[in-house]
Amino acid sequence: MEMNIDPVGVRVLGALIEKEATTPEYYPMSINALVNACNQKSNRDPVMQLSEETVLNAVKDLNGKHVLWNRTVAGARVMKYEHNVKAAFNLSNQELAVMCVLMLRGPQTIGEIRVRTERQHAFATIEDAEKVVKELMSREDGPFVMELPRQAGRKEPRFVHLLSGRQWADECAQAAEAPVVTGDTVIGIGGKSTNDRISELETMVSDLQGQVSGLREDFDRFRKLLE
Repeated sequence: MEMNIDPVGVRVLGALIEKEATTPEYYPMSINALVNACNQKSNRDPVMQLSEETVLNAVKDLNGKHVLWNRTVAGARVMKYEHNVKAAFNLSNQELAVMCVLMLRGPQTIGEIRVRTERQHAFATIEDAEKVVKELMSREDGPFVMELPRQAGRKEPRFVHLLSGRQWADECAQAAEAPVVTGDTVIGIGGKSTNDRISELETMVSDLQGQVSGLREDFDRFRKLLE
């Protein structure tokens, strides 16, 4: 397999796969929703700031590769989009979940993959997650994933998708820090490590989810008092 999908196309597909699983009520997605999902700051590495024109160009390219479909939804005023990754590559739900995390978050360890696929597919053990990653590495119509050389100071190896080709994967192996994309241009960043930033964001999201849950409970109690 040699798809050579550029990083913007990978981000578009990853966002569609993620939102299909996590917010199915808003799927297929309009171009505005898709741009917002691509530029989302949480659960993304690198962070991107893509224009609508750039995303539309990626959509056109992916459509020609038959991994994305345009959808006309009854009652909708705008065109919507859905991915065809699972069927195009004959992926299981577990494989699709792993690929989605690698497409949205860059190189990951097995442990990170297991934790970050939970909303799409909950792996019972780290061994289960590792098995799926190994299958993606050894498939006859692949490989879809490769293992990166272990970085100095890291105990666990990282894995990366191959949808953008081996040269891109090799560049990931050499990168000390994930880039940020601003206005469709990649620039380097410093400061905290990628893992530290991700951990902080995940903590913030967890806190916000807890606050929303509490507000819902308060609202339900108030509504019952009025009934």
